[in-house]
Amino acid sequence: MDVMDLRTAAVLGGAGEVLSGGEVTAFIGEQLAGAGLDGRSVCVIVPDATRSCPLPLLLGAVHSALAGKVSRMTVLVALGTHAEMSPAELTAHLGGAYDDLTVLNHEWWKEETFVDLGTISASRVAEISGGLLHEAVPVRLNRAVVEHDVALVVGPVFPHEVVGFSGGNKYFFPGVAGQEVIDLSHWLGALITSAGIIGTPGVTPVRALIDEAAALIPAEKLALSVVAQSGTDALHAVAFGDTASSWQAAAVVSAQTHVHYLDKPVRRVVSLMPTRYQDIWTAAKGFYKVEPIVADGGEVILYAPHITQLAAMHPEIEQIGYHCRDYFLGQWDRFRSMHWGVLAHSTHLRGAGTWDPVEGERCRVDVTLATGIPEDAVRGAQLGYLDPAGFDLAQYESDPDTLVIPNAGEILHRLKLDPEEH
Repeated sequence: MDVMDLRTAAVLGGAGEVLSGGEVTAFIGEQLAGAGLDGRSVCVIVPDATRSCPLPLLLGAVHSALAGKVSRMTVLVALGTHAEMSPAELTAHLGGAYDDLTVLNHEWWKEETFVDLGTISASRVAEISGGLLHEAVPVRLNRAVVEHDVALVVGPVFPHEVVGFSGGNKYFFPGVAGQEVIDLSHWLGALITSAGIIGTPGVTPVRALIDEAAALIPAEKLALSVVAQSGTDALHAVAFGDTASSWQAAAVVSAQTHVHYLDKPVRRVVSLMPTRYQDIWTAAKGFYKVEPIVADGGEVILYAPHITQLAAMHPEIEQIGYHCRDYFLGQWDRFRSMHWGVLAHSTHLRGAGTWDPVEGERCRVDVTLATGIPEDAVRGAQLGYLDPAGFDLAQYESDPDTLVIPNAGEILHRLKLDPEEH
């Protein structure tokens, strides 16, 4: 993997540190003051509510540093293909209403949202993907980004099932991108497999594809990449620079902070999903952040009684169900016309497995939902079902073969294979 030059990123904090709000605000003010933004227009790209991130603190610091100095400022919420945030949700998410800011959801469901930036050729995709894909991809992006002089990404970095580590240019692709890049990048990650790419340092093939697309953006690209203390409003580190160097600096800290190692596999994991995940589309993180530590034939239980649907914005998953990668590859003529991003999501929640026309599908790990989703919908999606009303957490906590993970979804769990690995 390539190693980026970190010299252009300024970094505050590090693994094991917890920054104060004052330290963060002062750092952001100092960095933005020296970034040459006076008189220019700035589009601030931020995450939605599915990530741990003290966004009110960060946006407040950005606003204080730039208000009255830049010509205009827009905040764009990088929904990817997640659900739209309501005005009340946006106000709470951003920490208040800003009269001098335009706040936009990334309206990915509207064609007029996008501008065309060009096309990545099939030969270049093949080169980037190591021959896994040979297909040209048009690059479309939210027009708000290209209609500003500067695109400033503000958001956290975590281990990620598609790209290795989230953050940086990922806020553009898929954060505010058209469906074509979303589908291709997610399917490339699925071909590599979630377990094969999650938490991989450096520039993975999917990261390289995203960076290739980001190179087409005419705006100057900067980032405040943060490493959050999962489930809290605290930060371990903040890095400022271009979207590549800032991301890489934060990813180094995330790898030291957001990856927990076990000595041996466990038979069962119970992932207790927090309410920031409102459907299985987002709560699937409770599976793929623990898949590497589950023994063959083991089980992952997602406990989330507040969740009542598989995918708020992607009802296709109810027809497709959840399957391993080889299930789709073995029947590609049947599935290739569907959204590849949906197929990729399906594989992320089902993990490793095999398929052939005689034996059918055999997955390495069982996946069970203890949620508010009706039993027929769960079983129809080829997942196991538990009634959350009868769920006995204490019983699982006392079971030596079970690992119970509170606030699941952000910390990657891996096996300690090599004492030097971490």
